Amino acid sequence: MSRSKSSGSWLKEHFDDPYVKLAKEKGYRSRASFKLLDLQEKDRLFKKGMTVVDLGAAPGGWSQIAAQLVGDNGRVVASDILPMDALAGVEFVQGDFTEESVLNEILAIMDGELADLVISDMAPNMSGSNSIDQPASMYLVELALEMAKEVLKPKGSFVAKVFQGEGFDQYVLAMRATFDRVVTRKPDSSRARSREVYIIGQGFK
Repeated sequence: MSRSKSSGSWLKEHFDDPYVKLAKEKGYRSRASFKLLDLQEKDRLFKKGMTVVDLGAAPGGWSQIAAQLVGDNGRVVASDILPMDALAGVEFVQGDFTEESVLNEILAIMDGELADLVISDMAPNMSGSNSIDQPASMYLVELALEMAKEVLKPKGSFVAKVFQGEGFDQYVLAMRATFDRVVTRKPDSSRARSREVYIIGQGFK
């Protein structure tokens, strides 16, 4: 069976992508690693010794960078519905963090400690229909924000991937009500045609 034209062009774009090639060279688990490095350069999100929670972590591109940036005295607690291969310096919980049992497992690992930073690169499985995908993606980032409110230290920070569209403006307002400083970023490694942006909240109220 021949591959469809659109999937063929996606594969070509993927393998021609300089960030895909660079990720392979550097041993990063995904090209998404560069998005987090870009955000770190602009907003200095990570410091040595921090406790970080990574939501929607698989395959581990963000957890890998987070563990390097917080160093040996920091900790990264990652969670995803999908399995993730072990990473040095990362404690992983498989499951849906919106389920009480999974949330309790994450909290048990943190052992009463609150997070300095919550990061989320989550996205739903895209159907290609904006009327389905946009509400699904907004639902995920709303859940991520609720989780952040539960586990962040005062003055802590939060980063989430958000797709621009219906619900986006209201989400920015919710962020502004929760954090002292809110900015939106489009990393260089984010594909130009993608509606994804990263919203950063610093100074958890």
